[in-house]
This record gives sequence, C-alpha cells and structure tokens, in this order.
Amino acid sequence: MKTLKTSILGLIIALSFGAVQAKKIKAENEKLTVSFALNVYVNAVTHGQINGLNDVLDKNAKFSMMRGTELLNFNKTEELAFIKSTENTEQNCKTSTYITETNPDFTVVKVDMKYSGFVRTNYVTLANTNDGWKITNVYSVFKNN
Repeated sequence: MKTLKTSILGLIIALSFGAVQAKKIKAENEKLTVSFALNVYVNAVTHGQINGLNDVLDKNAKFSMMRGTELLNFNKTEELAFIKSTENTEQNCKTSTYITETNPDFTVVKVDMKYSGFVRTNYVTLANTNDGWKITNVYSVFKNN
C-alpha cells in the first residue's frame, strides 16, 4: 500500500511539472507570432516602448528610408540605438496597420503613421524563422498630406 501511495504521489508531481513546462512553452510560442512581433515594433516606434524589440528583430535586419532621392540604410544595431534614444517618446500621430501579403514563410505589413503634415509609411517584412517570426526588413517612405 505504501508503494502505491508513493507511486501515485510521484505521478502527481511528474504531471505537475509537465503542466508547468507546457505553460512555459505556450507562453514562449505566443511571442513567436506575427502579431506579437508587429505589436512590439509598433509600440517601439509609436510609443517609445522598446521592451522586447531586440527579440523580434532578426540579427540581419535591414532598415531603409528615402530622404529625397537618397536611400539610407541601417543595420539592427544602428536602428536599436536610434530607437533607444527615443525611448518613452510618444509620437503625435495616428498609427494603422494593414497586412498586404502573408503566407506560411513571410508576411508584409504596411504601417502608416499619420502626422499633421505628412505620413510615414513603413513596409515591415517578417519571416518565419527557426526562432519564430522575426522582422527582417523595414522600408520607410514619407509623403506630404
């Protein structure tokens, strides 16, 4: 009888650890989604909330923008440094997102930031990597209203 009680107690403990591990894996997988990565990016550029941004940017992420007729390019380190310098800065704009293309391997999202005199449009490309959905490219264009 004592062996049966010990076995049942051991089984209950093992199942408890399995349930905790399953919750941990589910929580980590939630961070691997397109919507999570996109929300982190939008919160960083719109509201200055940079928590988690490094995690959703691919190590080889590329950032490009047109300034007049000149194309400027930045890497992940340069972009993170710039966004960190604007941490906790609330942009005076209305932000909207539109998924323009999606499939199991990549997604392209148009992020419009409408200011009083112009619109900044970011075309954000996300790729389904081994580490989950990561932002691999952001191309920004500016248009006058």
